[in-house]
Amino acid sequence: MTDTPPSDWIVRWGSLVPPGATVIDVACGGGRHARWFASRGHPVTGVDRDPSIMELEQAGISTVVADIELGSWPFTDRAFGVVVVTNYLHRPLFPTLLATVAPGGWLLYETFAIGNERFGRPSNPDFLLRTGELLEVVHGKLKVVAYEDMELGLPRPAMIQRIAAVRLPPARGTFPDGEIPNLIG
Repeated sequence: MTDTPPSDWIVRWGSLVPPGATVIDVACGGGRHARWFASRGHPVTGVDRDPSIMELEQAGISTVVADIELGSWPFTDRAFGVVVVTNYLHRPLFPTLLATVAPGGWLLYETFAIGNERFGRPSNPDFLLRTGELLEVVHGKLKVVAYEDMELGLPRPAMIQRIAAVRLPPARGTFPDGEIPNLIG
C-alpha cells in the first residue's frame, strides 16, 4: 500500500512506547506508521476516510473507514496508548485527540506549519499550524517530552511542527477531583 518509510520523529519517540500499548493512526493514509507499530507487536487501529485502508488488515491492523471531519469520532469509548497524527490537521479534532490519549499514553503529532507555503502544498493557512500551536493545544493537559518547529530539508523541503507528549497517569493515592474527602465525618 505504501513504500514510504515512517517519519523519523515517529520512530524516535515511538521506540519508547511500552510493548503492547494500543495505537491509533489517525488519517493513516497508506499506513506507514500503522505498519511500523504493528511490526513492533503493538495492536494498531488505522482510521481514514479512504476505504483502501482496509488493505492494512492483511498486516493484522484493524481499520475503521470514517470521515472524522464531517462525521462523528468512532472511538468515543476508547483510549489508546499512542495517538499518531502525521501530515493531517483538522483543528476541531484537537480536544477529541487529546481525550483519546490513555493515562500514561503518548501523543505523537507531526504536520506542516506556517512557512510551508514557500515550498508548495499545503499552502492554505487552514492546513498549517501556527507558531507554537501544538504547545498551546497540549498545555495543561499533557506533559511535553519533545517539540520542534522547524524547516526540514529531507525528504523534501517543508516547514513542520511536531510534538511528543505524554498524559501522566494519576499519582497513586490521589483523588480524581484533586481534593481529599472528609473521611471522619
